[in-house]
Amino acid sequence: MSEYKITCCSTADMPASYFEERDLPYVCFQYRMDGVEYPDDLGKTMPFAEFYDRISKGAEPTTAQVNAQQYMDFFEPILKEGKDILHFTLSGGISGSVNSANIAKTQMEEKYPERKIIVIDSLAASSGFGMLVDAALDKQEEGLSLEENAAWAEENKNKLHHWFFSTDLTSFIRGGRISKVSGLVGQALNICPLMNVNSEGKLIPRNKYRGKKQVIREMVKRMEQHAQGGLSYNGKCFMSCSACEEDARKVADMIEEKFPNLNGKVRINSIGTVIGAHTGPGTVALFFWGDEREI
Repeated sequence: MSEYKITCCSTADMPASYFEERDLPYVCFQYRMDGVEYPDDLGKTMPFAEFYDRISKGAEPTTAQVNAQQYMDFFEPILKEGKDILHFTLSGGISGSVNSANIAKTQMEEKYPERKIIVIDSLAASSGFGMLVDAALDKQEEGLSLEENAAWAEENKNKLHHWFFSTDLTSFIRGGRISKVSGLVGQALNICPLMNVNSEGKLIPRNKYRGKKQVIREMVKRMEQHAQGGLSYNGKCFMSCSACEEDARKVADMIEEKFPNLNGKVRINSIGTVIGAHTGPGTVALFFWGDEREI
């Protein structure tokens, strides 16, 4: 069995300590804010608190995906070590990075014909993306080969549920994910949309609720409806949030009470700077293993 390395990009939105502990290489997306370009490097260059504070004060960051040359530069040192690569990308439903990764794969496999690169479109984002990579790392530790692990990921990635709500629709309106009219009406009426990522990896608004308390209850209800085993769910549960940890904590407390068999406590991470450039502050996201995601 050939030795292989699991890799991903920074938009998996796990803390820097996680990447270090699990020896997980990542390649950085980039974002531009106030005329300056920064790497999406897990809050190292710009702390998350500063990033979201600047958005709250009117900054409008833009983002750039990893290009093919950056992927080639990222893959090459690993290939030189004599290792194959299982690489996970941000969902192709919201980013073209999977295409860049596949271009790099082709060129690197021509240069290193004895090596193999498998690229997986995660169909996931933020810590949901991180949760899929986390599962692949666990499977690798269990002894799955490169091909077996890739097959497992392809078979199971649409069983990883993503549910989001936001109390600040400004960035969603600016990015076109919510229409300007709907967004302005929603803000005036204190509407919190509940969204999810569908089976094509696209962010879809599903329902609208009046106020945080109701949308939090409804988000937890979605986990009751879809989690593997229902209230007996014994898998992991991750969350991510953008400058609203108190709201995320309320969701996590309800989940830990309703799902006593969870594999550990709910893990709450920060939404990183690239995903956060599109959500803005005030977004809470929930991730768990469930039934097959729908269109």
